[in-house]
Amino acid sequence: MLDEVERWLKRRSWSADDRPLDRLLAAKRAAGTTVSVVLPALNEEATVGEIADTIRRELMGEATPLVDELVVVDSGSTDRTAEVAAAAGATVVPRDSLLPRLPALPGKGEVLWRSLLATSGDIVCFIDADLREFEPRFVSGIVGPLLTDPTLELVKGMYDRPLGEVTGQGGRVTELVARPLLNLHWPQLAGFVQPLGGEYAARRSLLERLPFPVGYGVELGLLVDALHTVGLDALGQVDIGVRKHRHQDGQALGRMAAAIYRTAQLRLARGHLVRPRLTQFDRGENGFEPRTTAVDTEERPPMVEIPEYTARRAA
Repeated sequence: MLDEVERWLKRRSWSADDRPLDRLLAAKRAAGTTVSVVLPALNEEATVGEIADTIRRELMGEATPLVDELVVVDSGSTDRTAEVAAAAGATVVPRDSLLPRLPALPGKGEVLWRSLLATSGDIVCFIDADLREFEPRFVSGIVGPLLTDPTLELVKGMYDRPLGEVTGQGGRVTELVARPLLNLHWPQLAGFVQPLGGEYAARRSLLERLPFPVGYGVELGLLVDALHTVGLDALGQVDIGVRKHRHQDGQALGRMAAAIYRTAQLRLARGHLVRPRLTQFDRGENGFEPRTTAVDTEERPPMVEIPEYTARRAA
């Protein structure tokens, strides 16, 4: 590990317990900072309600007004995700209602990118909607450093990720794909414990300047681009405990890995894959049958280049 990264780990890694809520509220009031929380959701009726209710109850009340805006961006759910989220107190915004002149592409990054049009906070905090046993510290922990240190621009959550009942076995794509890529090509980012984690917060002024890969590569893309835009010392991470969520099967992980590799490849060469396709195999009646899917190859431009966004910000 680079000496620079070892120093960064000591200076820019914290626990959520390091900043009590009363300190965060005082810093928020003093600076007049506003905070938006975004939950990207697709068929998450089983978990989105509990997350939204916890945030509203614990972080949006009169006594603890840390969060000003709670938005669930629904990317076409066919279950009761929107209904459950609204009942829990979240503002539900259909993905396709944001920037309707531009047809939406499938993928998490697309939802996060469009969420900048649905929110107004100075700090935007992203939380995955499939978390179980959600705790308020997931939000307050990662928002905290941004409220108390004006030199920080982006803060990632770090946590244990159990796989079933086995401790520390989650994050398979992180260990097999993302961590080797970062260590080999962006060694300044080798200190991030969960570089692909979906729980992170950033200043709007940074997010609106970054391109967003539309699919699974969004977390790696944002992290790498943030490093090049604001430098390592403007990035941090906070230990928020244990993260429990729904795990993907092996083939879904393969598609995720391919998208992440493509995102890295594009940033290394600003070129294109010769054939952005991934072939996987399922056993069928006649043996193994190939199934080919496209690897995410689209990226959305920085939001400041979108006329609707700049007009909304100027209003």
